[in-house]
Amino acid sequence: MKKLALDDTILLKIEKPARYLGNEINAVQKDKSRIDVRFCMCFPDVYEIGMSHLGIQILYDMFNQREDVWCERVYSPWVDLDQVMREKKIPLFALESQDPVKSFDFLGITLQYEMCYTNVLQILDLSGIPLFARERGEEDPIVIGGGPCACNPEPLADFFDLFYIGEGETSYYALIDAYKEHKKAGGSRKEFLLKASQIPGIYVPSLYTVTYHSDGTIASMEPESPLTPSKVQRQAVTDLTHTFYPEKPLVPFIKVTQDRVVLEIQRGCIRGCRFCQAGMLYRPTRERDLEMLKESAKKMLKATGHEEISLSSLSSSDYSRLPELVTFLLESFGAEGVNISLPSLRIDAFSLDVMSKVQDIRKSSLTFAPEAGSQRLRDVINKGLTEEVILEGAGAAFEGGWNKVKLYFMLGLPTETEEDQKSIAWLAEKIAKRYYEIPKDQRNGKCQITVSTSFFVPKPFTPFQWARMCTREEFLDRAHRVNMEIKDQLNRKSIKYNWHEADVTVLEGVFARGDRRLSSLLLKAYEKGCLFDSWTESFHNERWMEAFTETGTDLSFYITRERKPEEVFPWDFIDSGVTKKFLYREWEKAREEQVTPNCRMQCQGCGAGRYQSGVCLERS
Repeated sequence: MKKLALDDTILLKIEKPARYLGNEINAVQKDKSRIDVRFCMCFPDVYEIGMSHLGIQILYDMFNQREDVWCERVYSPWVDLDQVMREKKIPLFALESQDPVKSFDFLGITLQYEMCYTNVLQILDLSGIPLFARERGEEDPIVIGGGPCACNPEPLADFFDLFYIGEGETSYYALIDAYKEHKKAGGSRKEFLLKASQIPGIYVPSLYTVTYHSDGTIASMEPESPLTPSKVQRQAVTDLTHTFYPEKPLVPFIKVTQDRVVLEIQRGCIRGCRFCQAGMLYRPTRERDLEMLKESAKKMLKATGHEEISLSSLSSSDYSRLPELVTFLLESFGAEGVNISLPSLRIDAFSLDVMSKVQDIRKSSLTFAPEAGSQRLRDVINKGLTEEVILEGAGAAFEGGWNKVKLYFMLGLPTETEEDQKSIAWLAEKIAKRYYEIPKDQRNGKCQITVSTSFFVPKPFTPFQWARMCTREEFLDRAHRVNMEIKDQLNRKSIKYNWHEADVTVLEGVFARGDRRLSSLLLKAYEKGCLFDSWTESFHNERWMEAFTETGTDLSFYITRERKPEEVFPWDFIDSGVTKKFLYREWEKAREEQVTPNCRMQCQGCGAGRYQSGVCLERS
């Protein structure tokens, strides 16, 4: 029996001690004496969130398929254990071996959300690893970041040795091989970083020099060595069927956010919504083979004992073999009591038919994401969804027995007017009215419509990366206007309204498009006690505002100014496949309220064709 890093007296005092025990079903144990490279995979949030993330499961399985590598895991200790570890000087440890994170060769941190950035510093701090990459010695792990937020790694550049740009299945083995060779040769840390920078998709911040104009914008970003590329190529898997996918996913001891088998059916999205970073970053749309998905479903359900399987995709309705896949899952596992979850569906006749088979209609709700209330603004964002389609879908759902609908919108979108904001309430009212047009004896009780608005954040590698962002006050004014308009509707008792926190959104916007000068702001906020900023109970906006003041960071520079066409962005050194020229063309079309057809209807020459994969090959 392995020795636990935490004794019983500590475990009994903290919330959910099972977060830190390890030894879950399908966790991998290896003989350390037979291992060449130890990799600690970190999700900088609480265990329940991290264990629900498919990307970690894929990489964990991929690394551990190698006999010379042992990949373990670590998550952010919740605030109660964080305090105990600091008081008792207990170093942060990996779950599988309970060994200190500092003793590993690599610490890989996935960056899923900007508001987890202070947790990155927590991980390094509790591990005893110097926060700044420049202060690390030969005995410290190589700290590497990846995930969607690595598409603009610059706010974290000073704290990471490396970043992996793109999908992890492509270049990680090459990085491990290079490290093994370096270790065997007895090379220095600096020599390894230079060698790593030459591997496709690997970015080494310390090997680049950034200069600035007098107005604070970037003048240039140049590599210091001729061996280091000026552009880092985003990595993408070209064949999703014949690549890594876990057959035995980890099964947690406690309930987590997504306590189910996750079946990723495709990557990317054909739709081209102009606000959506994932839809641009993960181009081209690539599907997994139907037979591969069938086999994966069988193996994962058997290996985990889960009673639910979720089909994961940005737009599940666009998967070409969805009818066959759903029929297979229903026929194979429906009788065994396995539930099937179908997120990201467009509300059409097929989708409603499928959902009626897999859901308890009286308990479940349908989700629509119109994103904008008016047709004009939906055209601006290229949503490709008309009011007629929305009302037809809602009507068909109501007639099929549903009476609960969730509607998701954004506030603060480019070109948004007061009328666009009020249109959110008007659309909700039209949907409620459609329900009450059904004869009373045929209705399923009272209609329940939940309207939720998030606040728009312009993201890198989207057509809206040039857009200004609203201030906290502007966001709240918009939410108040929508709230008042909903209260004026005839069917207001059937409509509930929720909105996101404006303070958190503003900070997300700062770090989404920020540069490496933000490291001082992030460090100051962390020193003031900012941690778990994505959790309402842990978020302290006043501490962040103090950090802005004390570091002299100009909030308006990062959020409220519209970027000029020629501005050099902090992320311009990354070649994402989708060209900046295409994105700016879409930005101009947005302001002209022009709609762009989806990828299957018409190729727009976005640049993703260079990957020679997925929908791009279908068209050719």
